[in-house]
Amino acid sequence: MVRLLLADDHQLVRQGVKALLETESDFSVIGEASDGTEAVAMAESLKPDVLVIDAAMPGLNGLEATKQVKQRLPDTKVLVLSMHATEGYVLQALRNGADGYVLKDESATLLVQAVRDVLAGRRYLSPPISERAIDSYVQRAESVTQQDFGMLTAREREILQLAAEGHSNASIAARLSISPRTAETHRTNLMRKLGLRNQTELIKYAIRAGLLPMEQ
Repeated sequence: MVRLLLADDHQLVRQGVKALLETESDFSVIGEASDGTEAVAMAESLKPDVLVIDAAMPGLNGLEATKQVKQRLPDTKVLVLSMHATEGYVLQALRNGADGYVLKDESATLLVQAVRDVLAGRRYLSPPISERAIDSYVQRAESVTQQDFGMLTAREREILQLAAEGHSNASIAARLSISPRTAETHRTNLMRKLGLRNQTELIKYAIRAGLLPMEQ
């Protein structure tokens, strides 16, 4: 039996994906998470064969959660679900260890195929995202973005995500159960490490790093 963990901040989406996957007689959804933090914790506890996770969730997003899960559970396959076929999301997902990247408007058949492909050790990319395109993305990606992002601590990456989404220090503090002063210190430190001077530059960096969708 293939044991699956689902993570998406929309309950209706989770229910739909669960119903779809469980039409396969050998698939079993063993848990559902509503955000990235919960997904990491549940993955560590349940040790699923495959984690199917939404890329864009508030707080700890699916891409950062993917990185943490792959670091802690290298044998768990991670399949990222996303509405975005943009360079930032695809690249960051692959850099963070995702085994597959599926667009949410794919057919049911292709989602099942994606799960089976990653279980077999193959990388799955939705048809609009070809391997050749990914190679091109990698060549054109700004290496400084990846390098600098790797310098941040896990907490700083969380705060970068929240700050890019527009949360104030007080809001970030409340979400992460830390003091506003600590949130401000982390925010100051991450901006210094990344060479960012203001919120506009922070948002642009977050887009390049795949934390926010690219402007269409």
